[in-house]
Amino acid sequence: MKYLPHVASVILGLLFLMASLMFLFGLAPNPEFPEGTPIAMFTGAFGPTGYMAFVKVCELIGGILVMIPRTRNFGLLILGPIIINIIAFHIFITSGSGLLEPMTIAIAVCALYLLWDARRKFMTLA
Repeated sequence: MKYLPHVASVILGLLFLMASLMFLFGLAPNPEFPEGTPIAMFTGAFGPTGYMAFVKVCELIGGILVMIPRTRNFGLLILGPIIINIIAFHIFITSGSGLLEPMTIAIAVCALYLLWDARRKFMTLA
């Protein structure tokens, strides 16, 4: 039980680190979506603006910070809105079909556990 927060933070940090580096360095091909679908419209709106690059840089910074025990809570504050947007994307854009993907589940479970583990520190913010 003593090492569980460390394991959860490393898993969460590596997931965001991997996703951001894949995007920033172009290590994976961009997926093609059928024209007119909600996902195609979403990526068409945010792709050319540079918004996704900004989000991926925030993911990179948050992923690194969440893996360091001393800065874990600050990393969670950076990743919190991104995680909410990932869940909202899967609920509203993909009609809930992506909520059962292993990566989405791992992100949600690790983040919720880390928030629960540090709940006393976050209570001082109120």
